[in-house]
Order: sequence, then structure tokens, then C-alpha cells
Amino acid sequence: MRQAHSPDDTRRILDLVASGRARSRSQLAEQLGVAPSTVGLRVQALVDAGLLQEAGEGVSGGGRRPRLLRIADTGGVVLTADVGGAHARIGRHGLAGASQIIETIPIDLTQGPEATLGLVCSVFDRLAERQEIRAIGVGLPGPVDVEVGAVDQPSRMPGWPGFRVGEHLADRYGVPVAVDNDANLAALGEHLAQLGPAEHSITVKAGTAIGSGIIVSGRVHRGATGAAGDITHTRIDGSGDIPCSCGNTGCLETVASGASLVRQMRERGRDDIRSTEHVLALAHDADPAATTLVRTAGTHLGQALSGVVNFFNPHAVFLTGSMSVSEPFLAAVRSRVYEACHPLVTRRLRIEAASTGADAIIRGAARLALDKLELPVA
Repeated sequence: MRQAHSPDDTRRILDLVASGRARSRSQLAEQLGVAPSTVGLRVQALVDAGLLQEAGEGVSGGGRRPRLLRIADTGGVVLTADVGGAHARIGRHGLAGASQIIETIPIDLTQGPEATLGLVCSVFDRLAERQEIRAIGVGLPGPVDVEVGAVDQPSRMPGWPGFRVGEHLADRYGVPVAVDNDANLAALGEHLAQLGPAEHSITVKAGTAIGSGIIVSGRVHRGATGAAGDITHTRIDGSGDIPCSCGNTGCLETVASGASLVRQMRERGRDDIRSTEHVLALAHDADPAATTLVRTAGTHLGQALSGVVNFFNPHAVFLTGSMSVSEPFLAAVRSRVYEACHPLVTRRLRIEAASTGADAIIRGAARLALDKLELPVA
């Protein structure tokens, strides 16, 4: 047996107990492949830190009855925020990552980071009343430098570039803070709900805008500059020369996002169209123009995804966001990916709507925050 002395092993102990896959020290030793004495020291350190607690005795397998373990009820909480353009979803989670309370508040990103985070913190303070805050996780709708917890060249976020969100919150609460792009967190949250730590997935958030994240062996893959998985600005053949916010023309977002559907319907004389949801509702009711646009958007997304799927060979592609509820859109994505990819790549590939819905981002934020939790080392 190997010896366990890394923070990752301590994290795995908490994960195994939280998931119910191990409920005693002997089961932990078996799952981790380490000596029982080593596990015993780690468990005791977690008990002393208030993260684990004993929960009675289990059934004897022939010797002493094992002492059962569980995540401590009074070990503290993790707070999360999914900061969007007009709303923020704010959550409180136990140390197992499970959501306890989720609230949504109106915000306006254009008011700047300090005003926006002030509103978020007012909810944090209320949700955490009389609870010890252990860590905080935040998702932002733009590129993020995760090393410093700051947004990096965001579009539609005036006043935010270079503002250190992580440092701002850490100074206020004195706890570790994890900050990442909302698409990465959505990918992590969905992966945790559907797949295991050894598997790989892509999650695409298709709504008013398009974002995506890649999970490799259960962890976010960010690439050299944090832009891995961002298919938003992939050039789409035949898309025309529609200007994109990045400065180029013909990007995926200009022809496959919810905003592009609204624009295209209005170009067809439908001045009453105001939202992505309105277009999707029309497609659901078999409106010919809306249905065609939704299917075409799915085909464009499938085209962009096919190169990524061929190269990356994931176990699953999950679609979240408002457009993922549209069966014509989902069917078009599937059709294009299966048509364009090698059969070996798609043999076991799942392409389906995400199961976590609006909670995906805060679930991922809770996981990322827990990964930054300062754990005792025995």
C-alpha cells in the first residue's frame, strides 16, 4: 500500500464520505489503497477540524464494529454566486457540495464590479448568518484569469477588466475564493452530476450567447491562457459576414446563439420578437421560419463541435441554456456531429440536454470552492 500525504488524498476522503461510497476508516483505506493507520490519522485531522464527524457504529464483519463517518453538520458552509448580465443566482452549500438554499436577485453588470458584488455580498451575509463560511465560488460571464480571480478582456462587462473579484471577496470574508468563467463551471457542475472522475466531457451553454467548457478526468481543462473550449468565435462556413463582438465576422455566435435567432426573425419582418424564448416557443408551435432557424442554429453548433469531438474524443457532450430545451435544436446538433465525426469517436458518445439546468454553474462553483478549502494535513 502507498502512503497518503497529499491534500488530494484528504479531498478524496471527504468526497468518498460525502458520496456514501465509503462510510468507515476501513472502507476508506480500501478505496484509497493506503494503510489503515494513515487513513486513521487523516480522518482524525478532519474530525478535529470540524469537517468530519462520527455517526454511530456499523455492522461488524467479524471484528470490532466500525465507527461510521459523515460530513459534519456544523462544519460550515460554502457560498456561491452565478453572476449574469441581469440576474445573479446565489447559493449556500454544505461541505458535501449539496445545495441548501438558492436565491436569484436582479443585478446590472454595467454598474461595475463593486456595486454588483455589493448586492451579492448582502445576500451572502444573510445566507451565512450564524454559519461559518469555509470558501466561496463565483462564476462570471466572461474570460477569467483564475490565478488572480479577475475577469480578462470581457465583452459586455464595462468596468470589470482587471478587477480582482477573488481578492475583493477574500479580503471581505477571509476565506479562499475560486473564480471562473460560467461556462467552465457549468461544465464542471454537469460532469459531476453525470460522469465519474476518470471521464471526459464537453458542456455547451447555448442561450442568448454561446459558451462551452471542457472537463478532462473530472477537472476543468483551461488551456494555456484559460480559453480552452471556447467555440463561440469559431468561423462557420456560409455564415456570411455578420460582425461579431470579437471584431471578426461569421463567428458561431452570430448564427447559432439565441440573440442571432431574434435578429434573424426580426430581419424577416417579425418586429414583435423580443427574446430567445419567444423564438423557441414559435418553433415548438411549428412556425416554419422559427423552426428552420432553430434547426440551422443546431447544425452550425454541430459543425463547430464536430472538430472538437473528433480531436478530444469525450464520453459526452451536454447542452445547457435556454436553447437546449428545443428538440429540433438538439436533434440538429446530434445529426451534424454524428455525420461529421469518425465512427470510433461517436461509438459511445452521449449528446443530450444537461440534467442540472440552472443549477449547473453554482454546483460547479461549489466544487471549485471546495477544492480550494484549506484542509488539514496529518
